[in-house]
Amino acid sequence: MTYDTLREKLRNVGFTTATPFSDDGDRVHHGAIEGNARSLYEAGARVFIPCGNTGEYYSLSSAERIEVVRSTVDALPNDSTVVGGAGGSTKNAIALLEAYEAAGADAAMIMYPRHTYLHERGVIEYYRTLASATDLGLVVYKRGPLLTETVLEDIASLDAVVAVKYAVNDVKTFSRLVKNVSGDVVWLNGVAERFAPTYALEGADGFTTGIGNFVPNPVLALSDALSEADWERAKRIRELLRPLEDLREEDGGATPFTAAKNVPVVKLGLDHRGLHGGPVREPLVGLSGGDEDRVRAYIDAIERSGFDFNADSGIGT
Repeated sequence: MTYDTLREKLRNVGFTTATPFSDDGDRVHHGAIEGNARSLYEAGARVFIPCGNTGEYYSLSSAERIEVVRSTVDALPNDSTVVGGAGGSTKNAIALLEAYEAAGADAAMIMYPRHTYLHERGVIEYYRTLASATDLGLVVYKRGPLLTETVLEDIASLDAVVAVKYAVNDVKTFSRLVKNVSGDVVWLNGVAERFAPTYALEGADGFTTGIGNFVPNPVLALSDALSEADWERAKRIRELLRPLEDLREEDGGATPFTAAKNVPVVKLGLDHRGLHGGPVREPLVGLSGGDEDRVRAYIDAIERSGFDFNADSGIGT
């Protein structure tokens, strides 16, 4: 796939898929990965992002990451776009890129840099080295302050860098970056449905979703509304989905542990819908009984609103 074609396909909603595990959490459940992916495709999803944060990237071994991406690719028709999460040390990331390319992935999303000590120039060189080591398109994942405007301006000029996933709740900075960064990149809103209309107005070409794993039709309808600049419909769908997103943002008992319920909500939602979620791995924990009840109630409310999860009922038209 050419980089231009890849950019066009990423102007969409990207589904950051969960990684189902066996009941004891020890093994990746590959049959469940394939079943979930096919279900999303049948609902209309076309962009899949396995091994992201929703996919518990940091709880997977490198071998597991490769097999998760391979299972996702194998489950999907050729018109799908698969973007595998990769990161870590330069050598580790390059090994993943090589394996993802061999597995048939279309691109890689470079997970946010994790190192106690970082230098701005070193971060730029990291991305430059990865871009020179692969033919895959690269999606840059901005989740915090390390990827400054200087870094993004530099690496956005690389041919292989096709998109930036902006996962910071700071629309002011996002607006400035879209205006000032000169590279030919697709800008993806990485803070999901609650702020999708706002970020679209400021230049986001698409967004990524976690709850779309188990409520794909309203999420796809939101994407369509944004594409059509139907802001009123977009806001109505956004409000329908807001309770799930608010719950995912809740902490895990103290300020540093923000969004601790993010992935467990997605996995319970999958199970509730008859798909495959299963347990989370440490350092995550499952939801309390009360939070499980809330997830089920929010999903039931979406179903009562008119989305039957088999076809878009046209709610909000």
